[in-house]
Amino acid sequence: MKNHKDQRLEKIAIDETLPHQIEAPSFKGTGIKMEPPFKNSQGVIIGDSYYASENSPLENWSDEVDPAIMAGDEWVHPTNDIGWNTTENKDLLEKKKKPQAYPFMHPTKDVSRGTD
Repeated sequence: MKNHKDQRLEKIAIDETLPHQIEAPSFKGTGIKMEPPFKNSQGVIIGDSYYASENSPLENWSDEVDPAIMAGDEWVHPTNDIGWNTTENKDLLEKKKKPQAYPFMHPTKDVSRGTD
């Protein structure tokens, strides 16, 4: 039976990708496990893809709110973050994937050599 965290992750991720984000990279074959959303110290859910939270300083902004309160790792989700959609980060994921052999090809030997 799946736990609550697994069910929440399934709502946003399909086959190790984030289909609700245009140009979202696939984590499949990279060894990076997609992680479920989490609640940070401010009570804001990070990584649920709703981007608005009742407890968020952005939803309760005033002159007294110090923007530094929204700095740090607790505001960034490790796998459901818009930063993965950049070319540089997509390249990092591609480098983690094992090379795929083409059909009828040996992964380390050129079996067609000398056949023509």
